[in-house]
Amino acid sequence: PEKLVQNIRNGRLSSEEQRRQLDLLGRMNEKYQRGRENDLRLQARIQSFELAYRMQGEAMDAFDLGRETKATRELYGEGTHGRQLLITRRLIERGVRFVQVWTGASQPWDNHNDIEKQHRKLASEWDGPIAAFLADLKQRGLFDSTLVLWGGEFGRTPVAELPALNGRDHNHYGFSCWLAGGGVKGGTVYGSTDEFGFRAEEKPVHVHDLHATMLHLMGLDHERLTYRYAGRDFRLTDVHGNVLRELIA
Repeated sequence: PEKLVQNIRNGRLSSEEQRRQLDLLGRMNEKYQRGRENDLRLQARIQSFELAYRMQGEAMDAFDLGRETKATRELYGEGTHGRQLLITRRLIERGVRFVQVWTGASQPWDNHNDIEKQHRKLASEWDGPIAAFLADLKQRGLFDSTLVLWGGEFGRTPVAELPALNGRDHNHYGFSCWLAGGGVKGGTVYGSTDEFGFRAEEKPVHVHDLHATMLHLMGLDHERLTYRYAGRDFRLTDVHGNVLRELIA
């Protein structure tokens, strides 16, 4: 765990000494804040100290995969991606609201050459751990309250970038991602590309539509997040986007 999270331990103070130090600092800050109740910056700083201390105390446990059963570790496998997703499940159990898991730069999907070999290899490395992760969420009663999005920022062209390289160039006109859990209607395919797989033609989905749908699944109306600044309206979906009702269970 210490290799995964840098500076997770205080090399000078024990946990008990840290707690006493923060309690003293908290009392001093609270005393200073009297008569300055309208200044929220100090209260925010007090809370940030407390949050950092709690995170420091919980992180070692959350990242300690030795606490998992042998059967669970075998389910996820011994590869890097299995460990990533097992840690993700442990973080979700502890109330972490957002977790990003990604393929590192040393294993890119950005294949401008030898795409069939590289994508087959990458897909096979992720397939088992993803299946284990989704099954584990269901078994622990976390699936329905966890929205899983799997995707990237663009796809690949349907024709070779350079025939000799047998690769594919970037393509933002048509590509796929998938959602699971969190109120999503399983087994649903939404939209399609042209016959070449180049451009989304039937029911194209803009990124704002995707974000509006994700926010809806999390109980947020993206239109109510609108605020006005410098003479124009802003919101997370850039004053655009439609909820894709067909994807909602």
